[in-house]
Amino acid sequence: MPAPAEPQPRIVVTGALVHRTPTRTVQEDLATDGPLIAASADGAAEPLVIDGRGASVVPLLVESVFAAPRPPAPDAFDLGPGRPATFAVVDGTVAPHRITRMLVVDPRALRAVVVDGRVVVRDGVATRRRGTGHAPDDPRLGAWTDPRRDMTQYLTADGRYSERRGTTRDAYTGSFWLDGDRITYLDDTGFWAFGQYHEGVLHHAGFVLHRA
Repeated sequence: MPAPAEPQPRIVVTGALVHRTPTRTVQEDLATDGPLIAASADGAAEPLVIDGRGASVVPLLVESVFAAPRPPAPDAFDLGPGRPATFAVVDGTVAPHRITRMLVVDPRALRAVVVDGRVVVRDGVATRRRGTGHAPDDPRLGAWTDPRRDMTQYLTADGRYSERRGTTRDAYTGSFWLDGDRITYLDDTGFWAFGQYHEGVLHHAGFVLHRA
């Protein structure tokens, strides 16, 4: 019998510039309630507090998931109450085009990454070792390719990735972490990036990757 899941602490990001929707950005607190965005930051008993002053809270939107022929859902870019608590807290302001095209963040500027209400990166550092939380035969691992852009990404069970771009092997290498349908990358050159599995396809930075 599996052990019961640990309760998720409520997270409160204080004083941040929150990208609630594509057209609405407000400076306010944002809170989670389990895997979802809470209606209010009030009433949390001993929440995990992330200082958001001088930072932006942005959804981890992967635009290619919503590419033609299916347009994005109206709430695809939405950090409103009841929506998934999956977002990044990034120093300074973040232009909308960076959110929708490719959010790449210097570790020094990344205060937190939250996926389904759990903190997976804090102050530019992953909260657990790479390669944890999945089995060697996990279907999210292996080789994924985008022939249109001549890129193949290799995800191995030790939590390492490499990318072949054209004829260049190991054009990018680094570590990754898996959380449900989300993948978080830390490249060896020193930047964080994000991807999402959707209907058996891996979407990352404009790449649409299928099983090789």
